[in-house]
Order: sequence, then structure tokens, then C-alpha cells
Amino acid sequence: MRKTICGHRVIGVAGFKNSGKTTLVEGLVRELSARGWCVSTVKHAHHSFDIDHEGRDSFRHRKAGAREVAVVARERWAIIHESASGEDPACLEEMLARMSPCDLVIVEGYKGGRHPKIEVRNLDLDHPELAGSEPGIVAIAASGALRHPELPVFVRDDYAAMADFIIDFMEMRRP
Repeated sequence: MRKTICGHRVIGVAGFKNSGKTTLVEGLVRELSARGWCVSTVKHAHHSFDIDHEGRDSFRHRKAGAREVAVVARERWAIIHESASGEDPACLEEMLARMSPCDLVIVEGYKGGRHPKIEVRNLDLDHPELAGSEPGIVAIAASGALRHPELPVFVRDDYAAMADFIIDFMEMRRP
């Protein structure tokens, strides 16, 4: 298990569909950012997605054959990369290598990765447990009461307690 990848401290949030992963990531980013930490995220999607839309200049650039399109404004910028036919999807390390320095990267998905992860469980759904079968599970965030003697367990929306755990586990210290 690697806490640091490509110079970034990395903690994951992993679970099955509708377990509450995105809500947890959002809550942790909000909590840690409010405490003054610089947090970035990586979201792994199992399906195709598009942040660009027909009619936009950047969309037209891509459709004309541009491999990468950078869109730059005062408030934000993005690079849209078109994968070549048959090209493997970018791995977590490739994405982290492209990211700017920050205090912590929270990764949603990549549940089979070798980085530490918090498993998210929605107890109303009949999903298998990841702890014990997937590498790197260091804590569990559940939608209700749960006992797991080997791992810390948190109520899924207790962002403050999980932020405390992450800061301690990741050995994040103020300079």
C-alpha cells in the first residue's frame, strides 16, 4: 500500500454504485478545505463521459481531429484528451503525474489500486464487502451502525471524524 504516488499523498474512497462515494468525497473536500488544506480529486469513471458539448469551439476542435484541447479562462482551465483507438485508459499514476502540488488527493474509484482507501457502504443495498477482499482498505464509512474489529468504522456523513482520521493516517503536518 502506497500513501504517496507521484509526489502526492493519496487516499481513496471506494464502494459499489449508490453507496455514497461522491457525497463522501464532496463532504471530505469541503471539510478538509475549510481547515486550510489544499485538496484535489481524481474521479474514475467506468463509462464514457464528455465535459465538452456540441457547438462549443473546443468540441469543434476535437471533432476536427485535435488529440488534446486546452480550454483556458480566468477562473479555470482544462485539457481534454482524446484517447486513440485501442489505447489503454490512463492509470491513476498517469493522472497524478499531471496534477499540480497539493496537500492531499482524494481518489474516487480505482478500488483495486494499491493506495489506502476508505470503503463506503450503503447498508440498505446488498453489496459485498470490500474490506478483506480488496487491497488497501484502511477504514469503513457506513450508512448505519456497523462493527468491524480490524478497521476504524465511521458514520458515512461524519466528515469531521473522517477528516481527523485522514490527517492522522496520512501524516499530514502543517509546515
